[in-house]
Amino acid sequence: MLAPEPWSAERAAEVIDRHRARPGPLLPLLHELQEVFGCIPDQAIRPVAEALNLSRAEVHGVVSFYHDYRRSLPGRHVLKLCQAEACQAMGCRSLAAQACEQLGIGMGETTADGRVTLEAVYCLGLCATAPSAMLDGAVHGRLTPGRLDLLLDGLT
Repeated sequence: MLAPEPWSAERAAEVIDRHRARPGPLLPLLHELQEVFGCIPDQAIRPVAEALNLSRAEVHGVVSFYHDYRRSLPGRHVLKLCQAEACQAMGCRSLAAQACEQLGIGMGETTADGRVTLEAVYCLGLCATAPSAMLDGAVHGRLTPGRLDLLLDGLT
């Protein structure tokens, strides 16, 4: 994951301009803004809404509805633990509790040192290898307490 750029209205305008004429531009535009800035900053809502002829409430609603969009910067590492049915059947809840305890945070939170953000997701498409997780974009199936320890211990 590349380091996020600091907020820049000019840089945001470049991203918005690249997407505004596309059909259904909102989701890809928001994804690129998050890729550039590490999150969807509050300052981005108005220019996106104006460019796409949407209300600020509509844009905010999309950002707040989808779990993949963030309103604040994540930690250096993002650990997503699947909480969907197949993973639940294979013990993901105890793994989530283990991760929360080891990191000293709850789901949706970031460690005080900014090292790790822990997120719940509701399907990584790895049902056959449940329970599963995604760490910094890399998927991990057949997660066990020991394998989770190894993942967490390797984060700097």
